[in-house]
Amino acid sequence: MMTTGINTLDWAFLCLERETAPMHLGAVAVFAPQGESDRERLLALLAERAQRIARLRLRLDRSWMQPCWAEAPGFDAAEHVHGHQVPTPGGREELAELVAELAALPLDRRRPLWELHLITGLAEGRFAVLVKFHHALADGRDAVEVGLGLLDGLTPESAAVPEQRNPIGDVVGLLGRPQELFGTVRSTLAKSGESLGIASSVVRNVRLPQSDSPLHASGSAARKVALVPLDLAELRQIRAQHGGTTNDVVLAVISGALRRWLAARGHDLELPVRVLVPVCRRRANQRSGGNNQLSGYLCELPLAEPDPVARLQWIRAEMARNKSAGPQRGPGAFPVLAGRVPQLVHQVAGPLAGQGAALLFDALISNVPLPSFRATLDGAELAELYPVAPLAAGHALAIAVSQFNGAVHVGVQANRAAVPDLEKFREALPLAVAELADRA
Repeated sequence: MMTTGINTLDWAFLCLERETAPMHLGAVAVFAPQGESDRERLLALLAERAQRIARLRLRLDRSWMQPCWAEAPGFDAAEHVHGHQVPTPGGREELAELVAELAALPLDRRRPLWELHLITGLAEGRFAVLVKFHHALADGRDAVEVGLGLLDGLTPESAAVPEQRNPIGDVVGLLGRPQELFGTVRSTLAKSGESLGIASSVVRNVRLPQSDSPLHASGSAARKVALVPLDLAELRQIRAQHGGTTNDVVLAVISGALRRWLAARGHDLELPVRVLVPVCRRRANQRSGGNNQLSGYLCELPLAEPDPVARLQWIRAEMARNKSAGPQRGPGAFPVLAGRVPQLVHQVAGPLAGQGAALLFDALISNVPLPSFRATLDGAELAELYPVAPLAAGHALAIAVSQFNGAVHVGVQANRAAVPDLEKFREALPLAVAELADRA
């Protein structure tokens, strides 16, 4: 049976998972067919294409030596593909409500860790596909590339099983290559010093979460989801006027929406709000190895600042500082540190670490890069693509954004018990864009 190793960061995502905090990534792809779509044909097509993607055949195997990925015997992709229908004609809110129910359910660890959900009944004959990949199986970039293999005429290289390695063989081989062995030892020592620096920075930046903050929540399996499209041309106009990157502008928009939403709840805006912005450490031209290669930046959001342009300039400076230090340093680089901790430590400390996210940051804001492409499924045009980030234990909101088809698509996952008024935050996002656009 073909097997492949699990790196330490992948294993950390498995150990962090709880019934009330599933660690899978999601994406909601909305398709616009020219005519009437055939539900059964679509289900069969998705299953047929998923069956051919090698990584989707892998399941977690707990061998006596170490956990690994192994091909599931008798794998049938059709068992992972499900059909649903919203009351016709369903809109974005009805779609989001069903996505929230489906996203709240953990994946079955006895099977390959992914699911596809076809959702029909949307207005104008549209249909959607909710994709769920466990974070241990794929990071955001890999999930996008694997997902492309489900579309018409697109089969990315990353759909292949990651290259297998034999750690013992690697060590024995190095003994016969002294110069390479010396280089490996030197690199290991350098990484040890770097890891100590990250750990020290993490400890210095730990602070107790505000007990009354709407951004923190006790464990609950119930979820709410918002799917919000923003006009990319308008955001680029703001960027052209005030500088920075489109991502800086998006962070400023989210900051404006958070400010409006928290103020409406009577929350003290002077209290600091810190977000984690994940960073992929893989180079743009680097082929995927099938393992997570993540770091992150911690960014303070200036919610007390009433001027939207001043908030944008603050965020520009904050992100510039993060980028100048690089993704291998600072407290936001704790995923790098997690990737260097032995797997046994993650298994023992996972429950404690799962609650520790709230000690470092108040919310996640992930920007999922997408290639520029035109895509179809059974001839139906891909019109909208919303990423959905996992919601860490202790957090009330997780926000993910992507640029596609002339829009910035914002996917928000929330703890339903802590954020019953998610529609207020959803409505605040376009208002925050207008606020910045007025100044531009």
